[in-house]
Amino acid sequence: MNQVDFENGSITSNILQTALPMMAAQILNLLYSIVDRIYIGRIPGEGTTALGSVGLCFPVIIMITAFTNLYGSGGSALCAMERGRGDTRKAQAVMNTAAFMLFITGIILMCAGELFAPQILDAFGASPDNIGAALEYMRIYLLGTVFTMAAGGLNPYINAQGFPLVGMMTVLIGALANIIIDPILIFRFSMGVKGAAVATVFSQMLSAVFAVCFLRSRRAELKIEFMSPRSFMGRLKTAGEIISLGTASFVMQFTNSLVQICCNSTLSFFGGSVYVSVMTLISSIRQIIDTPIMSLSEGASPVLSYNYGARKGERVISTIKILTALGICYTFFMWLLLRLFPHVFIGIFSSDREIVADAAGAMNIYFAAFVFQSLQYCAQTVFKALGKKKRAIFFSLLRKAFLVVPLTFLFPYVFHMGTNGVFLAEPVSNVIGGGASFITMLLTLIPELKNMESANYG
Repeated sequence: MNQVDFENGSITSNILQTALPMMAAQILNLLYSIVDRIYIGRIPGEGTTALGSVGLCFPVIIMITAFTNLYGSGGSALCAMERGRGDTRKAQAVMNTAAFMLFITGIILMCAGELFAPQILDAFGASPDNIGAALEYMRIYLLGTVFTMAAGGLNPYINAQGFPLVGMMTVLIGALANIIIDPILIFRFSMGVKGAAVATVFSQMLSAVFAVCFLRSRRAELKIEFMSPRSFMGRLKTAGEIISLGTASFVMQFTNSLVQICCNSTLSFFGGSVYVSVMTLISSIRQIIDTPIMSLSEGASPVLSYNYGARKGERVISTIKILTALGICYTFFMWLLLRLFPHVFIGIFSSDREIVADAAGAMNIYFAAFVFQSLQYCAQTVFKALGKKKRAIFFSLLRKAFLVVPLTFLFPYVFHMGTNGVFLAEPVSNVIGGGASFITMLLTLIPELKNMESANYG
């Protein structure tokens, strides 16, 4: 498992060397939740209802991911930039500070979630027929919050050191355990959604242990150290820098949670619990097809950060061009497949005729402007990787909080579009938000990078 040299060699090679193992890792990570839904959707006599119950827990799961990204994604970009500047000591301080915040936040979220689980689900639009299963799943899932955050939050620091294959192994161990244990607990021991949650917690624990063991081994360039609260107080400035740079990723996930809550509430009002299950299914498909483009973005991120820290403007520009081209090609191809073969994707999660019929039409609307999503990912990745936190935060808020959430209520209630209006909010926000963020990136960052390159030869 060789270390990737971000400063030399082909940009495309650097991106793919990092992105492909990360893609495999993301796909495997996706299996944690996707495998649950595949099995849950096929529980005899209650699959559709159970699928909707798990869907009600999505906002909480997304919120945990938001805090994980706040310390993991933001801190790893800062870590990679410090490595590019040759400051290994500062890079290690960043990683250890982030690890402390991951652990403390995980405990707080777990306790808060366990205490207020019924009230949270009630606010998310739970009904008497699905709140029981949703409560069972969420309370068990929350017990593994620290493991979930450690596994997801430390992995970016392994990748930032140029060890994407190790990062892939971190996820592989847990994902394989989940695939094996899930059906045993769900069907063999008749535990239903409780079995799916137990399998996920155990699998995340294995991933977290592996990540910590690697970061304490001799092979790691940056070593993880367990700090005391007193030591953490001496690194508040570093903590502030991590949070500042990670806020964009946090906002993106937080608004995703907000969108999920709004969608479930509106769909429940206009279409009943069946349409909550439809949105759960579409969200699951979205996670699958988002994985490669997210991996490309995350694979490009350390290349961008490292070379920006090393003042190599031309390599940063080349990385942006390659990321954009790959993203547009991929999203167009996936849009075409979704348009031509919707039932193939739907069939992964459910064979219920009612949900299949409703989901096909909803998918065509929801993914209508999927190509524009690649522009959003590209711009957000560049803003975050180069430390342009204000722009990253603004465009995260623009697409979700300022566009999707209002449109989710405006289209169904004001324009009387019913459930179709909820699904239409996504493509409209993709066009406006994706286009605006990408154009802003071109107009503001490319001149800066060209000037940076000119200064190297001045």
